[in-house]
Amino acid sequence: MTKANNIGWNFDNSYARLPSSFYSQLQLNRVHAPKLAILNEAVAKSLGLDYSALQQEDGIEVLAGNEIPKGALPLAQAYAGHQFGHFNMLGDGRALLLGEQITPLGERYDIGLKGSGRTPYSRGGDGRAALGPMLREYIISEAMFALGIPTSRSLAVVTTGETVLRETELPGAILTRVASSHLRVGTFQYAAQWGSDEELQKLADYAIQRHFPMIEQTQNRYLSLLQEVMKRQAALIAKWQLVGFIHGVMNTDNMTISGETIDYGPCAFMDRYNPATVFSSIDRQGRYAYGNQPPIGGWNITRFAETLLPLIHDDPEDAVALAQQVIEQYPQLYYTNWLAGMRAKLGLFNEEQQDATLVDELLTLMEKHEADYTNTFRSLTFQTCEGTALFDSKEFKKWYEQWQARRQRQELSKAQSQQLMRDTNPAVIPRNHRVEEALEAAVTRGDYRVMDKLLQALSQPYAHLAEQEAYATLPAPSNCPYQTFCGT
Repeated sequence: MTKANNIGWNFDNSYARLPSSFYSQLQLNRVHAPKLAILNEAVAKSLGLDYSALQQEDGIEVLAGNEIPKGALPLAQAYAGHQFGHFNMLGDGRALLLGEQITPLGERYDIGLKGSGRTPYSRGGDGRAALGPMLREYIISEAMFALGIPTSRSLAVVTTGETVLRETELPGAILTRVASSHLRVGTFQYAAQWGSDEELQKLADYAIQRHFPMIEQTQNRYLSLLQEVMKRQAALIAKWQLVGFIHGVMNTDNMTISGETIDYGPCAFMDRYNPATVFSSIDRQGRYAYGNQPPIGGWNITRFAETLLPLIHDDPEDAVALAQQVIEQYPQLYYTNWLAGMRAKLGLFNEEQQDATLVDELLTLMEKHEADYTNTFRSLTFQTCEGTALFDSKEFKKWYEQWQARRQRQELSKAQSQQLMRDTNPAVIPRNHRVEEALEAAVTRGDYRVMDKLLQALSQPYAHLAEQEAYATLPAPSNCPYQTFCGT
């Protein structure tokens, strides 16, 4: 046990009170020379941790997986998942759950280490992670948080002093991830496939108690669980679409019950608007392309519904009918969230029947003229619509007149409309070339100043500050399409 009780760790591990089939207890895989690469002061303080103490040796030893804080119980979670449509047994192959930090406000957050070494679920892998992908997750997850999108967050990244072998030797690192929980659709798939009905029920009751206590007394709490998870996923994916975020690997093991974005592997933000945009090197068929994310969300919810059928009703046919009534609501639920967000991006407070057509026409023009997604809405916000193929086109000018007429058909003022747009359309996103620039400096030169400046710019995406202007510029034209990699 670590001596560092002064750090503020206040651990419980309610997940470990589930049946032992849901996890494997772990021995620590120590690293010999850990060093702190980056520490998130805001996250540390929100967890009730002493930021200064975390930077000392005792703090770093915990973040490196070398020491166990009092009350922690390291374990690897078991889960399954549909990976690109194919069902597999999975589990934490390179991560461990230390436990759950209880904050001074009484909130409960999982504290997990990613890249912490082999587990019983490693499937031949080394269980380690390279520095670049861990810093990438830190950057993107913090950007998502600032954008107002539910997400896991990153407390720290430490380098291990060891190398990992991928295509080449790379510096090793461990990320400390903070999440409302790591319960996944795949966790329920695992229970349904390999557990008993009693174990499945215990998992469902645990999920309800942890995330949806308001449904415990409903007539059919497992049907209500399906409804609540579906609502959160529909809202989450709508938020992704509204900022041009592409998760890249929407396997069921990467979809949380809590409705948080998790597992930032080959994710990226779209520059030029195109629904077919794919960045992930492993998504060769475009299953998880930007435009496919909403229906894949529904597909994943259907897989979740299948796991709950024995709990929803004793009669299989009745169970299917009840679940079907719920999941049929998903497309409209998603669309309602998305269209409300699009109205806000266009400064519209009220609703009119033709709003969907107005939005669709703009997106069609953006795709035709290869317009940048984020900067188009930013230009609309500040009425700087000139100098691009889109803005100079006759079609856009006609659309612009229709939009202005639509804005006038609401009681609130034009200034209020613009403020709504300012609050909804970010000035900056983590542009792929900027992220790569930061990672290159940190990984190859040990220079974290580029990353620090990027994080600062991303921390207030709706502030529209002059110093953010440089981070809104597009990458130079390239014949090589940008690709992302899982980093596993």
